[in-house]
Amino acid sequence: MVHELTSPAPAPDDLRPASPSKPGWWRDAVIYQVYVRSFADSDGDGIGDLRGARERLPHLVALGADAVWLTPFYASPQADGGYDVSDYRAVDPLFGDLADADDLVRTAHELGLRVIVDIVPNHTSDQHPWFREALAGRGRRRYHFRPGTGPDGSLPPNDWESVFGGPAWTRVADGSWYLHLFAPEQPDLNWDDEEVRAEFESVLRFWLDLGVDGFRVDVAHGMVKAPGLPDIGHREQVRLIGSQQLPFFDQDGVHEIHRTWRRLLDTYGGERIGVAEAWAPSAERLALYVRPDELHQAFNFQFLNCPWEADALRRVVDDSLRATTSVGATTTWVLSNHDVVRHTTRYGAGTAGLRRARAATLLMLALPGSAYVYQGEELGLPEVTELPDEARQDPAFLRGEGQDGLRDGCRVPIPWTSQGPSYGFGPAGSWLPQPPEWRELSVEAQTGDPASTLELYRSALALRRAHPALGAGDGVEWLPAPPGVLAFRRRAEGASLICTVNLAPDPVRLPAPGRPLLSSAPPAGAPGGDAAPLAGKVPPPARELTDDDPDGAEGRTVLLAPDSCVWWAS
Repeated sequence: MVHELTSPAPAPDDLRPASPSKPGWWRDAVIYQVYVRSFADSDGDGIGDLRGARERLPHLVALGADAVWLTPFYASPQADGGYDVSDYRAVDPLFGDLADADDLVRTAHELGLRVIVDIVPNHTSDQHPWFREALAGRGRRRYHFRPGTGPDGSLPPNDWESVFGGPAWTRVADGSWYLHLFAPEQPDLNWDDEEVRAEFESVLRFWLDLGVDGFRVDVAHGMVKAPGLPDIGHREQVRLIGSQQLPFFDQDGVHEIHRTWRRLLDTYGGERIGVAEAWAPSAERLALYVRPDELHQAFNFQFLNCPWEADALRRVVDDSLRATTSVGATTTWVLSNHDVVRHTTRYGAGTAGLRRARAATLLMLALPGSAYVYQGEELGLPEVTELPDEARQDPAFLRGEGQDGLRDGCRVPIPWTSQGPSYGFGPAGSWLPQPPEWRELSVEAQTGDPASTLELYRSALALRRAHPALGAGDGVEWLPAPPGVLAFRRRAEGASLICTVNLAPDPVRLPAPGRPLLSSAPPAGAPGGDAAPLAGKVPPPARELTDDDPDGAEGRTVLLAPDSCVWWAS
């Protein structure tokens, strides 16, 4: 019996209505990340803004997202893309004004979308009034000022290095030094100071009162430093983030802060949430951030960093689910964001990278928990690796070291149309140049094309919202599978779904586990294919094989294409 691995519309008996008012909405939410300056430009200055983002919110609804996360739009000198905040209660004129923020939140709610905004508590801008006072000798307790070492104090207080490269200390006019784990324009706050804690509780209330549904906490693992700021004793510390214990990251003291914030969030109706951007040495350490009295979610960077290899992925999935289940939380899955190489390129670039990215997406969306989608990944956007040096703005690049200095490549403004000076991003150009082939990647070009990555995302998110076995849950039931293949079952409300992923370089024959609901490979014979390998399309998979007993009820087999994923009703 021939078993076609295509992308059919789900049959009515596979679906159930979504429940938008169910409690714990974040536990299985799909949250779409908007990097504000690269999403949509309403005024023609080449920089995305809040009004542009508001006008494009219907795209998120059509995609199937439950919420939007907005990167910082606060007043800032923009030394690090807005993560250097000079006023936490004001909108930077680049992005609009406070009325635009209010309009965006209101419009999102009218469309059924929740809104999460960034909060940046580890550091301020060096233009923040507090730091200006500190340079003048007042209120230095709010930051980490220390005398230097050496005979004349001309050496930094310790050997810590900045994430962006170079020492994590800068000397000021009176000879003292201040700590900055990131750029010198981003001095670290001292969270032992009660004034710092009180100020941020006030800032959280300000945005909660405006109506936001939660906060993504930037560097949630870095707000507390080890007592005495001890030396580390070796170089290249930044390469160890997430795998080693460091005296400036993942200190136990951060959890008391997050518990305080959780109590504040719980005083507001509507289930407001906190999301930790936290690098931790293990899944068990990461789970501490989502204990019942702390934050609601934490980004799973172990999953994001995992290689395209079956055994490694299974270990990460098992470790992640075990750790979060132990504290009563759900796992959060993510493949890309504004700080890492886009996964279409990370998995191998070109056609192979896109095939794997599409398969990884279906794998991610089949796992229990919440999923984050970074703007443009639904278009199959690759990393832009050839940007002129004069266009780059990443401080890591400008300093010549740290995080590879390549974050601009994932921040190139996304294409909406096939024509125009910035492919619909705005009425003029864009702050980073877009490759000309991106006209074929645009929302306009991919809409309605069954082979496109955009339509794959729309189908997957519609099924995920509707199928009882997808979304939140406690775990997965692993099934026997050939080497290089992952297979697991999800069950809920009497329904069952099986996910199979072939990570091997060759097609793999396996028993058909049921009726196919969705495949990461495009429908057989779909247009596109090799003629447009970067246009969000992939060549058709290997033809499905027939089993040896085509008339029998048992023994059906299929040939699962390499780098592909299929969802089955079982």
